[in-house]
Amino acid sequence: MFVTDIKKDFYDVVVNQRVALLVAADIDALCACKILQALFHCDQIQYTLVPVRGWQDLSTAFLEHKEQFRYFVLINCGANVDLLEMLQPDDDSVFFICDTHRPVDVVNVYNDTQIKLLIKQDDDLGVPAYDDIFRDEEEEDEDGGDSGNESDEGSEPSGKRRRFDEGAIERRIERQRAKREWEARRREILFDYEQYEYHGTSAALMFFELAWVLTKDTKDMLWWAIIGLTDQWVHDKITHMKYVSDIATMQRHVSRHNHRNEDEENSLSIDCMRISFEYDLRLTLYHHWSLYESICNSYYTACSFKIWTLKGQKKLQEFLADMGLPLRQVKQKFKSMDVTIKENLRDVIEESSNKYGMKDIRIQTFGVHFGFKNRFLASDMVHATAALLESTEREENDTTNNFISALDSLSRSNLDRLNAGIELAKRKLIAIQQTVASCICTNLILSQGPFLYCYLVEGTPDVRLFSKPLALTLLCKYLLKAFVHSTRNKRCKLLPLIMAAPKDVEKGTVIVVGIPPESETSDKKNFFGRAFEKAAESTGSRTLHDHFDTSIIELKTEDRSKFLDALITLLS
Repeated sequence: MFVTDIKKDFYDVVVNQRVALLVAADIDALCACKILQALFHCDQIQYTLVPVRGWQDLSTAFLEHKEQFRYFVLINCGANVDLLEMLQPDDDSVFFICDTHRPVDVVNVYNDTQIKLLIKQDDDLGVPAYDDIFRDEEEEDEDGGDSGNESDEGSEPSGKRRRFDEGAIERRIERQRAKREWEARRREILFDYEQYEYHGTSAALMFFELAWVLTKDTKDMLWWAIIGLTDQWVHDKITHMKYVSDIATMQRHVSRHNHRNEDEENSLSIDCMRISFEYDLRLTLYHHWSLYESICNSYYTACSFKIWTLKGQKKLQEFLADMGLPLRQVKQKFKSMDVTIKENLRDVIEESSNKYGMKDIRIQTFGVHFGFKNRFLASDMVHATAALLESTEREENDTTNNFISALDSLSRSNLDRLNAGIELAKRKLIAIQQTVASCICTNLILSQGPFLYCYLVEGTPDVRLFSKPLALTLLCKYLLKAFVHSTRNKRCKLLPLIMAAPKDVEKGTVIVVGIPPESETSDKKNFFGRAFEKAAESTGSRTLHDHFDTSIIELKTEDRSKFLDALITLLS
């Protein structure tokens, strides 16, 4: 059921208990986890933190901890499946689920005892009414009542035979017909409800609001909530309208905190933290890179210029000349640029961008100052943390260490780790840009009818990086935008994209991701989750639907062609 009072129905319940925190491997979940950890430290609540990458990890973690814990908090996992059916818990286990995945499973919504959903009610949830999808047992018994009488009659001696009750048979037929109609309507309602996958309000935002209600919110918590929201925007999970409205909420909290800490001493201390609302450039990591490299590797500018073509390179040079920026300045580290150039750089870039058709070069976001010299934008934090979370530098299965590194990089006391994450993020962005350029130049994107398809073959540079879901999703988003800018085929511009990359060569598996069509007005609803399930079912393909996002699956390499054929048939 939905929790209406998060303080009374969640926090006050767990405050004197031991809690198991099961946290999904995404940036929003990490930020939500940091906020909750800080609250638990305030009230000395004992907890165990378990990172979970998919449904199998979740089941294993629950089995390992169900004896010691009664209360489980699931962050960004668990809402979109029938959790009790999957985990088969004891009757006294209670699950608090704060998950952005939609749609929420109807059984979770209507279970009043064990499932507590920490989900914003004002999100457009559209949950079907209880009576439309569940029938009470009494009604079922009534349906079966008359058929029981009839079998009794058949076994009685002929001398005691009752008068044939025509009314009872008619009533039974009528009830059976009504039941069939109700079941058909139920299937239709559930299909409409579960057809698309999309995302709701950030989990970090939900837990920050809890901290605010408890009057325990700090600037660090506010910054983590901002990063959680920015993660949804960077990885294209929410609409622009939703992002702007949530940013406005955050802006009110930032003003409140800044007003509260306006005393002179605090604003000048060396370890102070200042969060500010920025109307900044959509240039990834440009504060920690050179302006030139940032323009070349940010998907917004690279796609607008078509940087992978000679014409695009020439256009970029013209753009820099139009701004009056010397190449020597734009190719050195941003921090080393002349102060006079940096002073009004944003206005100069915006003015020139408008001439080159990039009308949305600036975006509402937030920046932070740690002390005097460390400045980061929220999107910098997202890219750095994601790069650490999916780092391929250590052993292949060292996911727990990656999770802890990513979690640590969010603390301002760990700036070295954050800077290491930024360096990894730069390498990842360069790899994405080069892969996009080679896919487009070698025509690797094929139109399969109802969708576009691209397969990265084994041996492609950086292919190991793209065996990770966040990196592959980001590549997918960048590639589709680049393709839409390059192609002249108007029909292809409206198609979604499916991308596959080798996952595990020894096991012979590929990872497959599907994303909706590229458009500024898109509602970000993804229908590939259901389509993948149906296609795998109809062809008997060996798939693993283990990811919390249903539009990401693993597939046996040799089943790839029959799986794709089934998808084409299904979506045509």
